[in-house]
Amino acid sequence: MHKRNVHKNGYPMAALCQAHPALSGYMINAKSGKKSIDFANQDAVKTLNAALLIHYYGLKIWDIPNGYLCPPVPGRADYIHGIADVLASSNAGVIPKGNSVKGLDVGIGANAIYPIIGSQSYGWQFVGSDIDAVSVKSAKSIANKNPKLTPLLSVRKQPNKAKVFEGIIQPNEHFTFTMCNPPFHKSAEAAALGSERKAIGLKGNKHKRSGKKPRSDINANANTSTQAKPDISNIKLNFAGTGNELWCEGGELAFIQRMIIESVKYKSQVDWFTCLVSKSEHLKPIETSINYYGATKFLKVDMGQGQKQSRFVAWTFIE
Repeated sequence: MHKRNVHKNGYPMAALCQAHPALSGYMINAKSGKKSIDFANQDAVKTLNAALLIHYYGLKIWDIPNGYLCPPVPGRADYIHGIADVLASSNAGVIPKGNSVKGLDVGIGANAIYPIIGSQSYGWQFVGSDIDAVSVKSAKSIANKNPKLTPLLSVRKQPNKAKVFEGIIQPNEHFTFTMCNPPFHKSAEAAALGSERKAIGLKGNKHKRSGKKPRSDINANANTSTQAKPDISNIKLNFAGTGNELWCEGGELAFIQRMIIESVKYKSQVDWFTCLVSKSEHLKPIETSINYYGATKFLKVDMGQGQKQSRFVAWTFIE
């Protein structure tokens, strides 16, 4: 994890339970002998997230509607710290702090996770946008219920699903950066299959932590090459997620390509555009498009959380 990521040394469960006593009810003994939670349990994961945000970022309360994306906080923090490094690269190596730095979180979701981390780590101001009315309402509620967050976060509804910046960035409005964790599946069925695989993996990890062998039917499902068409509405995960959060027409690459095209229109109003890229094979066409549309600089920033590798891209039109 990033050197400034406060989560790089794991979860201090005792301190988290003290900060948010509700977490105590989800504590289990892991095979290692340490206290943990069942990461296949949605309620446990959501309560852990609340504890992390209360303990590390000074929130008083955090909650999301059932079924909406419950993001793993440590990995989300890495993206924020990576953006801080990008901003420093064009600021004589100094990370700019305070509310004069204004970020746009495209797809803030119901959880408002990026503005929470960015505002409380660096004092940045945020605008969050989303096409989903429930997500907008939830993010606004989180901002309104937390005095430390209220002056630093405003939320806007995107009226057009086909647009990214248009309808959100106002005339004469300036942003230091934009950020986005785009939906990466091409369809509801693809999202459901991905969720099903993750659910199987989580069950396997649960048995590893407990020292018990997984049931044979779980293994059989994992190794079956032909499966019935999944119903995404029936698949529940620890991190959950609605259709708008998990998939869009054309998937991740199509979404980012639309973002790149729109960024040209707003190149004088945004210093740095950034976006997470989940699939490494998308990097080359993304870089080609960014260069084609005249960006003066393109960056690929790698992030690693354990065995998982992720990255985000950043581009600017400023000379």
